[in-house]
Amino acid sequence: MKKSILGLRREELEQILKPSFRASQVFSWVYSGFVDSFDEMLNLPKNMRESLAEEFVIAPLSIINKECSSDGTIKYLLRLQDGKTIEAVWLKMRQEVYGEDGVLESEARYTICVSTQVGCKVGCSFCLTAKGGFSRDLDAGEIVAQVLELKKDNNHPQNRRVNVVYMGMGEPLDNLDALSQAIEILQDENGLAISGKRQTVSTSGLSTKIDALAKMDLGVHIAISLHAVDDELRSELIPMNKAYNIASIIDAVRRFPIDTRKRVMFEYLVIRDKNDDLASAKKLVKLLSGIRAKVNLIYFNPYPGSIYERPLTKSMVEFQQYLIDRSLLCTIRDSKGIDISAACGQLKSKEGA
Repeated sequence: MKKSILGLRREELEQILKPSFRASQVFSWVYSGFVDSFDEMLNLPKNMRESLAEEFVIAPLSIINKECSSDGTIKYLLRLQDGKTIEAVWLKMRQEVYGEDGVLESEARYTICVSTQVGCKVGCSFCLTAKGGFSRDLDAGEIVAQVLELKKDNNHPQNRRVNVVYMGMGEPLDNLDALSQAIEILQDENGLAISGKRQTVSTSGLSTKIDALAKMDLGVHIAISLHAVDDELRSELIPMNKAYNIASIIDAVRRFPIDTRKRVMFEYLVIRDKNDDLASAKKLVKLLSGIRAKVNLIYFNPYPGSIYERPLTKSMVEFQQYLIDRSLLCTIRDSKGIDISAACGQLKSKEGA
């Protein structure tokens, strides 16, 4: 199985191609020209194109299915070179705005939700992805390829920015080396130029890895999948909590470098009669005291075989208002792509892959 050239930083490619300016040409073809083969790189010598084709592929994955939501969300099932499958999601976060004269005043905004593993080791009790177990880590090229392929499929030019969230299948910090390399490749100004400020790493709370990510100083944002305010419930929902408890996670977050204009996102999956009461809201306010935090309340959406239930809207609103009244920024996340089974693992499950 050939490696993908998408997994190489530009400086690594400069060590392979001589003279080194050829690396920038390759980056331009791949990330601006969206070419599918080395033969299309016409300003490279023929022998160089042949040599690259012998050693590398460009795209290490292909689109085998996609579902389109009425709200603009598109969910992709992608096949890797070894036949394994992963998911990625194209999210339309803001519609285009046109003036009375029909002239475009502001462009639509998009976010790409990216997977970092085939399956997941964490084993959250509420997560459909976890039911399929863990197969392997993705390499950097397979992570970068998800962003590139979704941009290509949506005719989204290189110079139009997107946000990237590592919130798909897998625990990103469990694959930190490949993740960090992919982040750097996506940041390259000769590539897609997606700055750290536009990339968010979501984690279930591997506190030692949060510290390791902080030391890399990649400028990315971090989102914590908290989901509970006491260790007993969190250990039920996220078994890994027994090794990385809430206190260790909060301590690591306090050490994480945050842009003074930004906040740490805390994802809180609300489950009926589990963590939707005001007593939990009170504990959450205390837990996040002193942290520049934003809480994202997420409706749990049941799937066949789930033991948990969706919370009442009334409970969600009351929980949110309790936090807001105590000066904690809180939103209820829109259910994007709810008509296409948007929870991670559902499209993969349908395909039986």
